[in-house]
Amino acid sequence: MKERIIIATRNAHKVEEIQAILSDYEVCDLSSVDDPPEVEETGVTFVENATLKAVAISKLTDALVLSDDSGLEVDALNGEPGVYSSRYAGEDGNDELNNAKLLRELKGMDDRLARFRCVIVIARGGEGLANFSGAVEGRILEARRGEGGFGYDPLFAPLGYDESFAELGEKIKNGMSHRARALEGVVTWFSSVS
Repeated sequence: MKERIIIATRNAHKVEEIQAILSDYEVCDLSSVDDPPEVEETGVTFVENATLKAVAISKLTDALVLSDDSGLEVDALNGEPGVYSSRYAGEDGNDELNNAKLLRELKGMDDRLARFRCVIVIARGGEGLANFSGAVEGRILEARRGEGGFGYDPLFAPLGYDESFAELGEKIKNGMSHRARALEGVVTWFSSVS
C-alpha cells in the first residue's frame, strides 16, 4: 500500500507538479481533509509559511502532510517579490497582474537575474518533521512567452535556456524546477524513514 501524502494547497497546478514527481505515493490535495482551514501566511520567510500550513493541516489527519511555500526572488528588486509572489500586485493568485507589475518594476533595468525558490515542510500530528529547499537560477524576460505553466513561468528563463518555463513544457520544467529540487530531498527523506 502506498504512503498517503496530503498536499496542503488548493493550487491544482502545484498538486499536479508534485504528483508527477512523487508518483510512488498516494498524493491527495486538501479536498481529502474534512473542512480544512484557510491558513494565513503570516510568516516572513518561505520556511515559516510552509510550516504554518503543514502543521495546521497535519492536526486534522493521520496522513503525512507536505506543504510548500515558494516564490520568485529578483536580484535587482532586493529579492522581491519573494514570499509575497502570489500577491505581489495586491490580489492573491492573479498571475496577469503579478507579471505586469514585475515587468513594470524591471523596466529599463539590465540586471534581470532571478531565481525561483521553494521550501517544503513535512508534518504529522501537528509537528513539523523535516524541511527541504530548492532553487533554480535564471533571468526575467522582457515580455511574457509561452502558454504553459503558471505564475511567473512565462517570464522566467532558467539558466542555459532561451525559452521560458511556460515554453519548455512540464517534463523539462519538472526535471529542473525549484520544487523538483526540493522534492529530491523529500524523496530521499521518505526512503530513509520507511
